[in-house]
Amino acid sequence: MKKIVFLTGAGMSVESGFKTFRGSDGLWENYPVGQVASHEGWERDPGLVNSFYNMLRRKLFAAQPNEGHRLIRDLERDFEVAVITQNVDNLHEKAGSSHVVHLHGELAKVCSSRSPYDERFVRTLTEADPEVASGALADDGSLLRPYIVFFGESVPKMDEAIIETEQADVFVIVGTSLNVYPAAGLVAYVRPGVPVYLIDPEPVTAAGRRDVVMIRKGASEGMRELCGLLRA
Repeated sequence: MKKIVFLTGAGMSVESGFKTFRGSDGLWENYPVGQVASHEGWERDPGLVNSFYNMLRRKLFAAQPNEGHRLIRDLERDFEVAVITQNVDNLHEKAGSSHVVHLHGELAKVCSSRSPYDERFVRTLTEADPEVASGALADDGSLLRPYIVFFGESVPKMDEAIIETEQADVFVIVGTSLNVYPAAGLVAYVRPGVPVYLIDPEPVTAAGRRDVVMIRKGASEGMRELCGLLRA
């Protein structure tokens, strides 16, 4: 069975009404990114950061997968599918995708601020209880913080993403500008001769590769076209 690996970014979720940081304005939901998505911002005002992610989680739990998410899930009927996402939402999982690697963390989870990626201290929040109280502690006694890879922090799932990319028989990029590293560097790990498709309404350069099939459409419309090509 052929393996399709997707790399998805903010454009994947825009049709679901969920805004992940993207673009040149340096804002995320009208907050300066450095204020709410950096270690310095967290150290300066953990209460503000916590309130921001509580607000974002309420939006997340209200959001639903769009057709693009569902079409990726449906490909599991005919292919082995892995999704590497730069998004912190759980819309791929809500759509039913069974193998999702989150490069930048997961909004629905919180963790220790002392050891953010120690799985013993990671907690999953629910739609019924999406908020973290100010001053709430992880099991190691440190403040609970969002399970988000802040700007400037290492990306702990990068090695897993590289392995998935190296195994791809088809590599598909959806809704990412390929400006954020190290995620953008994954294209370099695609084996020579493996087809690469890029779905985005905006012009995107895929790390110098000239063999990329461009589909200049949004996520859902572009995925419909891709599914036709894959099943032709």
